[in-house]
Amino acid sequence: MGWLWGPSKDGDPELFGNDPLKDLDPSLREFLQKESPVKYKTSEVPSQASSTTPSSPSNPVFSEASTQTSGTPSTAPISPIVASKSAFPDGRYAHLWSTYTPLADIEDATKTDQEKLLDVLNGFKERKAQIGRAAIENCADEQWAVSECYRSGKITDRLRLCHAENRSFERCYNMQARFLKALGYLSTYDRPPEVDEQIQMHADTLYHRMLDQERLVKEAKDAGLPIPTFPSLISSTRSTGDAASTKPLPAKGPASEIPLPQELQDLKPKVKAEFRARLKGLSPEEREVEEKAMVMEVAAGETVGKQVSQIYEETGKAKQLRKEQGKETFGDKISSFFGW
Repeated sequence: MGWLWGPSKDGDPELFGNDPLKDLDPSLREFLQKESPVKYKTSEVPSQASSTTPSSPSNPVFSEASTQTSGTPSTAPISPIVASKSAFPDGRYAHLWSTYTPLADIEDATKTDQEKLLDVLNGFKERKAQIGRAAIENCADEQWAVSECYRSGKITDRLRLCHAENRSFERCYNMQARFLKALGYLSTYDRPPEVDEQIQMHADTLYHRMLDQERLVKEAKDAGLPIPTFPSLISSTRSTGDAASTKPLPAKGPASEIPLPQELQDLKPKVKAEFRARLKGLSPEEREVEEKAMVMEVAAGETVGKQVSQIYEETGKAKQLRKEQGKETFGDKISSFFGW
């Protein structure tokens, strides 16, 4: 019971000099010097205590771990292995973070096949919606012009429902969406946001470059000068690879006469007819961007199709494994009956 009140203060002065723990029992003092991360400075330490007390490590967080593992004084700090998902780069709670699994990984591992399919399809739809939002952001000036026209524009412009401003905004929106598709904005939905922002800014740059080229061509025509030539907006070569792509398509006429890029020749006739209708009546610059956008749309659709096929293959393998192990479920029997 000596720990409750300790020995008398009139004890040995060599043992109880200026020590803040002088009122404690020697055995308790020895225990505290071993286990406490805080070390007190004493005038003189007993020889027995100094011979059994290890020097504290430089990092008090790992003092207990180093005492239990080594049992001898440590001269260098221990550098723990920091997990990649740890929120403490200095190594705190490393033993907890070493077994940590993010919630997103747990949810992905427990998703059903239907949830995986919905994630793929919803991701593709979300990319399409993001193209529309990005195009509107790039056309903020044109949209503001339409709003100002309705608010404080001329009477004649408002009577015509701000036709010129609406037409400019509509063309900006359509061309920005084409540039975004042509630059691969629709390709995937799991890339960093910085990449999406770079694509969006580049699409806006290409659109205003196209407007500048059209303005220079118009000025040259008005002045009777030779029409200047410009490099391709998307690539150095045309998608179709022939001279027909440099000529404007007629506004009227059969759409079956419109050539398509080589990448779109293997599509179904119905899809090819839809693509030809989209190219009808476009200028050479607009046609080039639209062709590239259609090629990237087909590539994005093929990527989604591969992901869906991979999910179905994994589902079939898991179903076959359960059947071989005699653990076939009622849902497996129903799907096998209908050929799913």
